[in-house]
Amino acid sequence: MGQVVVISTGGTIASRWQGSGFAADARGGDVLATAAVPEGVSVRVVDLMSVNSARLTTRDQLALLRSVHEVLADPAVDGIVVTHGTDTLEESAFLLDLHHDDPRPVVFTGAQLPLEAADGDGPRNLHDALLAAGSAELRGHGVLVAFDGRIHAARGTIKVQTLAADAFADPSGSPVADVKDGRVVVHGRPA
Repeated sequence: MGQVVVISTGGTIASRWQGSGFAADARGGDVLATAAVPEGVSVRVVDLMSVNSARLTTRDQLALLRSVHEVLADPAVDGIVVTHGTDTLEESAFLLDLHHDDPRPVVFTGAQLPLEAADGDGPRNLHDALLAAGSAELRGHGVLVAFDGRIHAARGTIKVQTLAADAFADPSGSPVADVKDGRVVVHGRPA
């Protein structure tokens, strides 16, 4: 475990009720405050943007790519978590994986339910992503997606459920790892 940087981009995990609908207006620190931070992990937050991911542009995705590279220029950083909306999470994760040549994990996560939902999935997903990003066992596994207790490789992972908590899967392969009892259980390397 070590230093993990959370790059906040918006999405449902950062969405709050605005009177007539939800908007991704919560800052990264507000999102982080909902999750249990794994023991031994120190976290720094970068508020990159607050966008509902259906409105994410190529310019936004390139800004995210640049931000990841800037954060990884610091050798003290052990991994990155990107909080992201689920509508375009798979595309952003795949793009970053195409341009990621650092062994340190970059782990995408999000939520199906908004920030203040009593039974929301965001806090668990963020905890699991922090655990994965700080895990030495996941070094060299590329860009990953942590959702509903499973960790998938970015390549091949798609959104398979519109509303269910287990929103992401790789139809051609099994998860790279699972999170069980507060630890990462690695099953293998992505192909």
